Amino acid sequence: MSTRDRILQVTSQLMQRQGYEGTAIKQIAKEAQVALSSVYHFFPNGKQELATDAVRHADAHFAGMLTEALASQDDPADAIIALARVVADHLRDSDWQDGCPITATALETAGRIPEIQAAAEQAFERWRGLVAEKLRPSGIPEQDVKDLAYTVINTLDGAELAATVSRNTEPLEIAGRHLARLINSYR
Repeated sequence: MSTRDRILQVTSQLMQRQGYEGTAIKQIAKEAQVALSSVYHFFPNGKQELATDAVRHADAHFAGMLTEALASQDDPADAIIALARVVADHLRDSDWQDGCPITATALETAGRIPEIQAAAEQAFERWRGLVAEKLRPSGIPEQDVKDLAYTVINTLDGAELAATVSRNTEPLEIAGRHLARLINSYR
């Protein structure tokens, strides 16, 4: 892994757990095991540039996980259940620390830092697009596909928060089952 990628990975994980304001560049350098000057070398415009790129990095990582989970089942409803399980397992395996990779940063910077807000919106848009791609072949009308994709991502994000708070995978498992029923009701 390149130094730049290591900095992005560490920043992404720290912001996921601590938010934007709670993540200092000195901490990033220390955890990435690089000199502070290296962080500024790769991100000369400072923390906002680094955070924006870290959101994009987190987006790409989660999109990969999402793609893999959705591809694990042919049926879209079953794929959503599988996705909910993957998210639940990942969250549990991280000791309830690694929920949505961009939520904390997105909420904390919305309306204040347009570049980060735009990167977060692009991430959610990409994730909805991946869900929509899985739903389209099942014959669901296009407007319903778009609405369901929003519903899937929004519901899983909320269920992930509930699972984190309760330290229990049940909210995600329930969400997966009910999203599958919803998807089946459109077919």
